[in-house]
Amino acid sequence: MTALNPDSLRISMIGTRGVPARYGGFETAIEEVGRRLAARGHRVLVYSRNPDRTHRLPTRHEGMRVVELPAMRRRSLETLSHTGASVAHLLARPHPDVAVVFNSANAPFLPALRAARVPVATHVDGLEWQRGKWGPGGRRYYRAAEAAAVRYSDALIADAQGIAEYYDLEFNAPTELISYGAPRIEPGTGRLAELGLSPGGYHLVVARFEVENHVDVVVEGYTGSGARLPLVVVGAAPYADEYTRRVESLADSRVRFLGSVWDQELLDQLYAGALVYHHGHSVGGTNPSLLRAIGAGAPVDAFDVSFNREVLAGAGRYWRTAQDVAALVTSAEADPGARAERAAASRERAAGYDWDEVASRYEDLCRRLATQGPRRRRPSGRRTGKVPA
Repeated sequence: MTALNPDSLRISMIGTRGVPARYGGFETAIEEVGRRLAARGHRVLVYSRNPDRTHRLPTRHEGMRVVELPAMRRRSLETLSHTGASVAHLLARPHPDVAVVFNSANAPFLPALRAARVPVATHVDGLEWQRGKWGPGGRRYYRAAEAAAVRYSDALIADAQGIAEYYDLEFNAPTELISYGAPRIEPGTGRLAELGLSPGGYHLVVARFEVENHVDVVVEGYTGSGARLPLVVVGAAPYADEYTRRVESLADSRVRFLGSVWDQELLDQLYAGALVYHHGHSVGGTNPSLLRAIGAGAPVDAFDVSFNREVLAGAGRYWRTAQDVAALVTSAEADPGARAERAAASRERAAGYDWDEVASRYEDLCRRLATQGPRRRRPSGRRTGKVPA
């Protein structure tokens, strides 16, 4: 590894779909953090995979260098195959000062980085083995990957207090608690008319169609209520046909499915104009969709789990069942005047999640790892047995 320039780090970001950010929390984090680090003079390289095979990704994006590599188009292999290609590419060239690996599922490649003496921080994400899309084999894999991430990483990054507590209790492993940021925006609502919508005139869901995001519970609760305003559902999933059919079967004529919305301006206006944003995510730690919603001033009713309470605190209302959702939908429509006060409370919570501060935390961690080099002693990765499987 070449001598460290104290003013500029070479930082490689690995394990996601990369940039430009179009999908998911990891990609949002890489774009927001990476562009800030690049603006501060660091040389940031992001390994990316391309959903559009007809056009190449740009070689630079927001000051970051982009390396496009292929991936196998299967749910169980897409991430791993791309990460494997990324690590091979990294090791074949002058090594970076630090690698940041996103997703503990990529832990099988950490020993190769360790052998090359590349300091590595792993952003462990949420409790992936709890996701309903994985069968018994997938859950066993993710639990093994968690343990490997603990053993072979020089630092672990958790984006929520609940995740940090899990790694402390389950592995006696310290983590760097670095949450995502919330973009505080005033997007307006002028484009809602393109969709036949008006400010305060609809309920909203934005989520991938996965069991642990509870889109079906929101739709079932909504249709079981006497709601007059439509429910707008934004989202889809490439590998969830059965769950998608279930969600659609629970809908009635008041539910409007928009599919995926890649137009960020329009999506921000949907958040800003909603009477209520219904957030059902439950296992992924701090969720960027939730942060973007409160940054746009959306009143939020959320699935009752520690990650969501950590973000919303008293600014949110909470539900667990379809019956809970129905009651909250009815309550919101009965008192539309409460929307302005709830929107202000959301913005107040968003102020505590600042992307500039997040980038500074990443910068400090990368500088520390680059200076210290790979750790000689790390947690063993053995489970304490204190957390039920």
